[in-house]
Amino acid sequence: MALLMTTTTVHGLLAPDAYHRAENVRIASVSQLEFTVMSYASAAHVMAFAAKTMQCPYMLDGDNPIRQAYMHLKTLPEFAGATDC
Repeated sequence: MALLMTTTTVHGLLAPDAYHRAENVRIASVSQLEFTVMSYASAAHVMAFAAKTMQCPYMLDGDNPIRQAYMHLKTLPEFAGATDC
């Protein structure tokens, strides 16, 4: 599971169809997830051009934690228009 969207890097470079993957998803507490969003130029690249640690609410009776992380990302303005891949 990942999100695909065109992204501009912090250095101003355009990364068309960048591949954003939630990694190291962990249950931080009974009500919170922590994870790192790793951004790659494509699914085939092994070196990320960006990494961002994020948190979101965790619902014990909800989907699995990884899916919950992706659902949270899709609510954020920075991932508006991203497509699932």
